Amino acid sequence: MQEIPEDYLNSGLLPADSSEPAITLHLVSAQTLSAFQEQRSDADQAWLQRQSFTGKSGQIAWLENGDGVVGRSSDNDLSVLGHLPYGLPEGSYRLAEDVGFVALLGWGLGSYRFDRYKTADREPAKLVLPANADAAELLHTIASTNLTRDLINTPAQDMAPSHLQAEVEALADTFGAQITTTVGDDLLNLNCGAIHAVGRAATDEPRLMDMLWGNPEHPKVTIVGKGVTFDSGGLNIKPSGGMRWMKKDMGGAAIALGLAYLIMSQGLPIRLRVLIPAAENAIAGNAFRPGDVLDTHKGLTVEIDNTDAEGRLLLCDALSMASSEQPELIVDYATLTGAARGAVGAEIAALFSNDDALALELTQLGRSEDDAVWPMPLHTGYDYMLNSNIADVVNSAASPYAGAVTAALFLKRFVDEVPWVHFDIMAFNIRKRPGRPEGGEAMALRSVYRYLRQRFGEGDD
Repeated sequence: MQEIPEDYLNSGLLPADSSEPAITLHLVSAQTLSAFQEQRSDADQAWLQRQSFTGKSGQIAWLENGDGVVGRSSDNDLSVLGHLPYGLPEGSYRLAEDVGFVALLGWGLGSYRFDRYKTADREPAKLVLPANADAAELLHTIASTNLTRDLINTPAQDMAPSHLQAEVEALADTFGAQITTTVGDDLLNLNCGAIHAVGRAATDEPRLMDMLWGNPEHPKVTIVGKGVTFDSGGLNIKPSGGMRWMKKDMGGAAIALGLAYLIMSQGLPIRLRVLIPAAENAIAGNAFRPGDVLDTHKGLTVEIDNTDAEGRLLLCDALSMASSEQPELIVDYATLTGAARGAVGAEIAALFSNDDALALELTQLGRSEDDAVWPMPLHTGYDYMLNSNIADVVNSAASPYAGAVTAALFLKRFVDEVPWVHFDIMAFNIRKRPGRPEGGEAMALRSVYRYLRQRFGEGDD
C-alpha cells in the first residue's frame, strides 16, 4: 500500500496522483437519473432498479462492474459527499464528475471521529482528490476544523485553562507566532479583574493568552475566543441537565484557534492577534458572588447579577484590550446565551455586528460556504436593561427577554469605534449530519476565513 503523505493523514483524502486502486463513484440526482440510465447497459439499469435507486440525496447503489452510484442534491454543500466516509465500505474512491470545493470539504469533514478515549471500529473511506482541487486549502480547512472539534470534545479533566494554554503555545510554535500568557493574580496587574474573578475559585488558575503572528505592516485583525473550560454556573449553580455538556463552554476559544490555524497555514497577509481568556467557573469559598462589583480593563465597573453570565466577563476584558490598538476588525466567538439558541437553533451562528454591511457580507458567505450565520439586532433600545444602581453596568439583565441581544450590548460597551463581529454559537452538533458528526463543531469559521481572504488577499500557502 502506498504511504499516505503526512498532510493527508486524518483528512479522509488522498492526493490526486495516488496510485491506490480506487472505485469510481457516479453522482446522480433525481433530475439527472434518466439521462444517466440511458448511458448505462441494460444490466446496469436492472441493478439500479433492483436497489430502488431514485437519485435521492444520501442513497448509495452499485453497478455490475463495481462502480458506485451516489444520490445527490443539486446544491454544492457538505451533504453531497459528507455521508460517504462511513456510509461506504473502507477503501479508496474516485469521483466520475467534478464537484465544488465545499462538496469535497464535506468528505473530509465527514471523515472525523474523536478517538482519544475510544478505539475506532473502522477507518473512513478515502477519496482521491480530483486533479483540479485546491488540495492545500482543503487540507488546512479540514485540519483547522478538526483541531476545533478535538478541543471542544475533550473533557474538562484534560482541557483545563493550563491545557488550553498548552494548545495555544503549540499552535504558536507551529507557525512561529509570539505568545504571552498572564496567569492568576498577575491578571490584576493587567487590569483584567473580570477574567480573574471568574476563574479565581478554580484550582487551575485563570489566564489570558495573547498571540501575535504576521507582518506588523499588514492590516491588524484580532480574534477573541471565550475559554470557559467548564461552567458550573458558579454560585448561581446550573441544574444537572444544564451542566452536563459544559465542557464545550470553551467552544469560542476552540473556534478562534481553528480560525487562527487556517489563517496562518494559508499565510493570509494580515497582522493577526488572538486573545484567549481562559477560566473554569468553579465554586469555592473565594468564588465571586451575585452583588459583587468588578473592575475591568476598560475602566467600567460591572455589578454581578448572575455568576452564570460569566463568559461575557472574560470577553469584556479581552475585547477592551483588542480595541485599544484599533485593529481593522475584531471578531469574537462565544458559547454565550441560551437565548441565541432559542432564536436561531443549534445549527446557526447568531451574528451581531456594529457594521451592517459586514454582517450582510458574512451572512452571504455563510450560505456559499455551507456555514450558516444569521444577523441579529444590536438594538440599543434595550440598553436600559443593563443599568445598575451602584456600578456602570450589570452583567446580566433581569428581564427574560432578548437575552442574546442584551449580552451583545454588554460586550459592545467594551469595544471602541472598531468594526466588530460577535458570534453567539452552540459550537456543538446535537445530531449527526453529512460532514457534521455529533459533538464539537467549528461554527462560523469558514465564513470569516473566506471574508478575510477576499478582503485582504491570498497569502503564500
